[in-house]
Formats: sequence, structure tokens, C-alpha cells
Amino acid sequence: MGLTIRTLAAATASVLLLWSAAHSQAPSDPPAGPARLFADNCAGCHGADRAGGRGPALTEARLVARVDAQLRHTIAAGVPGTEMPAFGGTLSNTQIAALAAYLRTPAPATPPRHPFVPSPDGQVLHTQKQDVRVEVVARLETPWGMVFLPDGRMLVTERPGRLRIVARNGALLPAPVSGLPPIHAGQDGGLLDVAIHPDYRRNGWIYLSYSEADPGSSADPVPRTMTVAIRGRLDANNRWTDTQTIFRAPSARYTTSGSHYGSRFLFDRHGHLFFSVGERGDMRNAQDLASPLGKIHRVNADGSVPADNPFVHTPDAVPTIWSYGHRNPEGLAWDPVTGLLWESEHGPFGGDEINIIEKGRNYGWGVISMGKQPGITGTSAPGMEQPVVFYTPTIAPSGITFYSGSKYPGWKNSLFVSGLAGQQLRRLEIHGRQVTAQEILFDKFGRTRAVVTGPDGLLYILLQNPTGLGTGVGLSESTPGMIIRLVPIK
Repeated sequence: MGLTIRTLAAATASVLLLWSAAHSQAPSDPPAGPARLFADNCAGCHGADRAGGRGPALTEARLVARVDAQLRHTIAAGVPGTEMPAFGGTLSNTQIAALAAYLRTPAPATPPRHPFVPSPDGQVLHTQKQDVRVEVVARLETPWGMVFLPDGRMLVTERPGRLRIVARNGALLPAPVSGLPPIHAGQDGGLLDVAIHPDYRRNGWIYLSYSEADPGSSADPVPRTMTVAIRGRLDANNRWTDTQTIFRAPSARYTTSGSHYGSRFLFDRHGHLFFSVGERGDMRNAQDLASPLGKIHRVNADGSVPADNPFVHTPDAVPTIWSYGHRNPEGLAWDPVTGLLWESEHGPFGGDEINIIEKGRNYGWGVISMGKQPGITGTSAPGMEQPVVFYTPTIAPSGITFYSGSKYPGWKNSLFVSGLAGQQLRRLEIHGRQVTAQEILFDKFGRTRAVVTGPDGLLYILLQNPTGLGTGVGLSESTPGMIIRLVPIK
């Protein structure tokens, strides 16, 4: 990473530390009020309007069954197996009591953070280097991943558990692909990414990632779940067949947390498959090489372990690990100029990251963060990588891609980053290992999940109607969505 970006990151981190100090409980400062305590420590998961997000909605019905002592204990001790950390080490007893009392007051009305245009078809975007017109291709429900088949059809995953086919003319086939394995859809989980083998024309392999419930807990009110990666084929009747497992964690690693499944697929030019798995809401997993969670993995196309993986000979380490110290990585892309692997990753409360991923490196989650997380106080540590850029407040970055086509001359070799929280698509100009400029192409069409280049050289983007803050819809709810493409205006 270049000196300019390191300097910017250090300066930004210093500003964040000064901000935190200004709101601390120093003897000379007035105590932070409960609304500020909630905004700083709780809103990132439960929503500023308490309507829920990463964590559950804090409704009156949910709270009425708990006495204040129970609320105080939950805040202080956290909830094992979830993203709810223990605040007992960072907040005083007085602050915890104030938070518990604040939760009994009516939730404030919070306006949406961004405007929303529910039908963007025909919208013209005037950007710094390219004007484009938005065209709606197809409408789906909570689309998550997308890939083009060699014949021009699209495979699109819908998070509730459906794999859809979009014909070359943009028509969505009415029936989803049949025969998929059981998929657990809840909070972050469901049917996630989709990819095809580099030699798909010959072998027909399609790759899927999804969350599954452990068979021993599938009937429980809150089953234990985990990310799974498989491959299979489509027969002439669009039925899934020939299933093979690429990744499945041991049953002991399954958890009742509904967060941070990952996951993205990406092949390299040698036929290796990279895929990401989130740390499932427990940051300790990210630093544990015996756990597959919080990692980016590298396997052969059939799921076997490449002999040159970095931890193949490390005792007790999962041999498929390529890099570790990740929170919830949802984007992977190769730079066509340098060949470097870039990644996007959700931070805790702010501190979303764009990283360059390299063999065997530790990216720090669980020890350092540019965001705010109880139990983490540092932004850097020896042997741990710094992000190229980071975002506070959060944009919740998801799918990313480099554009190497010719339809948008001003955008060639730019990195495009989709953002869920910001309803945005960002364009980043890259020079070597540095981001030298950024612009937001749009921020009003809904949660932006993924961006890919189609065979026609146009950018195709997956959108979902807004959820969370100010919408009256829980952050993790399934909502209508669509595929759009950006058509250049000369």
C-alpha cells in the first residue's frame, strides 16, 4: 500500500480516536447521555429506530418480558453465540443502567438515510468520466449473486433460496431451478453466490454457496447453521443434479448466529477457486487457524487442497485457508493490470474495508479494526495488514468487480464497489496498490449487492429495495429487487 493511503488511514484513525476521547467518561467531561450511548454502541446492530438490523428489533413486546436487571445483565455480559458483545468492560455500571432505562422509552422516529427511487428505468447518471442510462433487465426478490452462462443466459440467486434463470432477452423464467439442497434462509443466510467453472462449456459445473441448518438442530427454534459450498449441473429440464461438496465445516463449527456467512466465489487463471466465509459473529474465529471461519479459502475446482496453500503444513490449521483475520468478506476481484486480488469486507460499526489479499496474510479482525467494536482498541498491530481504504460511516460493501471492457472508456480498469447501507455503487480509480480517486455513481436505487460485467461489455448490478433505518422494514428482511444495467450515452 502506498505512503499516501497509509498516511490517510493513520490520520483518519487519529480523528476517530480523538472523537472517541471527546465522548469518553473523562472526569472533566459531562457524561454521555443514554441516547448517545445507544447511538455509539447499539444502533449499528439494532438500528437507530430500534427496528433491528444485525441484531433483533428492540420492540416493546420483546422488552416487556425482561426486568431491568436482565437487560443490564445482557448488556454487560453479551449473548454467547451471537454478535452481541459484552459491554461490561467498556461501559460503567451507571452507563449500562442508563442504557437499560433508555430502552424503555419510546423509540425515536428516524428518517431514511437516503432517498429511494423505486423504478430507476431510464434514469440518466452524469458521472465524472461517463454518462450512462439505467435500464431495468428483470425483477426478482433479494437477488444476491449473478453469473452469465456462455449462451448469454443469467443465473441469479435469490437469498430466500431460489436459483433463477434469466433468458438472453431479459425474461425471467417463471419457475426456479428445481432440486437444490435444503437451504436455511434467515437474517444474513440463504442462497448466496453463484459461479461457473472456467471450462463450463466442456464440463457444465456450476458453483453455489448457501447457509444450511445442521441436521441435528434443523427442528430447533433457532437452528445451528453454516456456510456451505457445492457444485452441480443443470439438466435439460433446468433441474439441479450431480451435486458435489466443495466446502462443509465440521458440525461443531455450526452456530445459532444468523450473521456473517460471507460469501463470494472467484476463479484464478490457473483454475483455483477462491471463496470467502464470514466469522459468524464471533471475532475469535477470525484469528484461529483451526477454524475455517473468518477466512478466504483457496481450493482446486473439485474442492481438493492445492499443495502450495500457505498453511498446508501448519499443525491443526485448516489447509484450504489462503488468508485470515476477516470479518464478513462479500467481494472478490482480480485487478487486470497488476493481477492483485482485491476484497471488500464489512466492518463492525464503521470501518468497512477494501483490502489487497495476499497469501498467508493476517487482516487483523479480532485484534484491530478501523471501526468501533467492544474488545478492540487498536487500529494496527505488527504482522497485521492495513486496509487500502476504509469507510466510516458504513457503506456495507458487497460484490466488487474491475471493469476491463471498452464500452465505458473513462472507466477502464476502475474497481466498482457495491454498497448495501449506502444504496450506492462506487467507482474507485486504482494505481498499483493505491486508490487514487473515488466517486459515487448512484446512491438512491436501493441496497446494491453485486456488480458484474456482461458478455455485451455492460455493467449489470443487483439491487434490493431498502431495509433498515427509517424504512419500517427490518434490515435483514427479504424485499423486491431487480437487475439493472448501465448503458453508455455517447
